[in-house]
Amino acid sequence: MLLLLWQDVIYLQAMIVVLYKLIPTISQLNRARNQLAKQSYSIQIAAHFLDRRNKPFMTRSGSQIYSRLKAGIHFENVSFAYPESEKIVLDEVNLWIPKGKMIALVGASGAGKSTIADLLSRFYDPSAGRITVDGEDLRDYDLKSYRQAMGIVSQDTYLFNNSVRYNISYGLENVPDEAVIEAAKRANAYDFIIQLPQGFDTTIGDRGVLLSGGQRQRIAIARALVRNPDLLILDEATSALDTVSEQLIQQAIEELCQERTTLAIAHRLSTIQKAHQIAVMDRGKIVEIGTHEELLSLNGYYARLYAMQFKHEHQKTSKPRSVSRKVAIKSRKSLA
Repeated sequence: MLLLLWQDVIYLQAMIVVLYKLIPTISQLNRARNQLAKQSYSIQIAAHFLDRRNKPFMTRSGSQIYSRLKAGIHFENVSFAYPESEKIVLDEVNLWIPKGKMIALVGASGAGKSTIADLLSRFYDPSAGRITVDGEDLRDYDLKSYRQAMGIVSQDTYLFNNSVRYNISYGLENVPDEAVIEAAKRANAYDFIIQLPQGFDTTIGDRGVLLSGGQRQRIAIARALVRNPDLLILDEATSALDTVSEQLIQQAIEELCQERTTLAIAHRLSTIQKAHQIAVMDRGKIVEIGTHEELLSLNGYYARLYAMQFKHEHQKTSKPRSVSRKVAIKSRKSLA
């Protein structure tokens, strides 16, 4: 009897020791359960976002591998409205982008210029009509191979907190130093890069904060050049820059666009005067199309935009001179 009682005491002590040892683990599991419960709603939102079902705007890849453009890209009666919106952004747009030529899009904000670029990049698919590449529906092409053949230079260039070399060769593997240097030279970026503390190995900060706006844009152009894209999209690449930076970047863009199929969205009309064709957009429609000279001769929407912009730029350049002239007159009067 005493032996059985002693065995029960030993068993009870062992259970207490085991439970004591398990308390930290149980506490950790309980904390993890509480954290999971707190994050469950966020997980549900993320899962819903990643679920492709019932999301017609999430593009699906085709099976045809894209190689090189042979003839051109055709927007055929393309209409588009953003998901869960009834507003028509593009209304039966017809546009031909021939191989090796630059097509420019101009117009007021909200006219649909960037939407055309988004459709060309297949971030969205048309609500009606279709886009063909060499006669084949764009939706039939493999997304990865198609986008690998594209280069995009936008107004808001994203640069990483890494070296200049890393940012130029971003997205590519085993890029030779010679290719990076050559791209920088063609983008008018080499001269300022070699003046940085560590040259191409200089870290430029988050979003390139240690560089000026013009320098960031030239890095972005060098990034596009090193990829040697078959298709190029320029989205307001020279906006919000000073005159000197704009001239340098314009020279780099002209180098980038040589014999390359290019869609350029421009606010400053002076930057797209050499385009093969200029499509003027208003409220989701192409209202005029032609060369710079042809559109001016029409004396229509483009001519009015050009006259307004030229007048505005002329006022900006003439105003400082008139102010300085008044100061000079006042100083002469004070001296007299």
